[in-house]
Amino acid sequence: MDVYQATQEDLNEVAELFNSYRIFYEQPSDMEAAKRFIRERLEKKESVIFVAVEEDKYMGFTQLYPSFSSVSMKRVWILNDLYVTTESRNKGVGRKLLHAAKQFAKETEAKGLTLQTAVDNTTAQHLYESDGWVKDEAFFYYERSV
Repeated sequence: MDVYQATQEDLNEVAELFNSYRIFYEQPSDMEAAKRFIRERLEKKESVIFVAVEEDKYMGFTQLYPSFSSVSMKRVWILNDLYVTTESRNKGVGRKLLHAAKQFAKETEAKGLTLQTAVDNTTAQHLYESDGWVKDEAFFYYERSV
């Protein structure tokens, strides 16, 4: 299995993975919008996407968005999306994608990575914790829709 940074050449396959990811989070399927969204992120260099591919089969992806820590005056990467196809689960794909994200954060001299996951997504929580991620117990997370 190869894990590498996606380019425009991977657009169709990444859009399919992204659409499946959104369906997992109970959003309606919309391939055209998924493709448009991923194309824009890649064209505008607003995110970094890693894909796991084996024998031309796209097994999963992770998408990182840049942010910054004012206190440390360093970049922080938000691991916003991590998805592995149903048939590729329990094969180490998610862990390899996490390792690619970690290596990328090191290469870009970032402070680190951050992510959030659903409270009931215990499978993902187990993966993150077994990979050295630490659940934040010091801060509350707030959001507001506009």
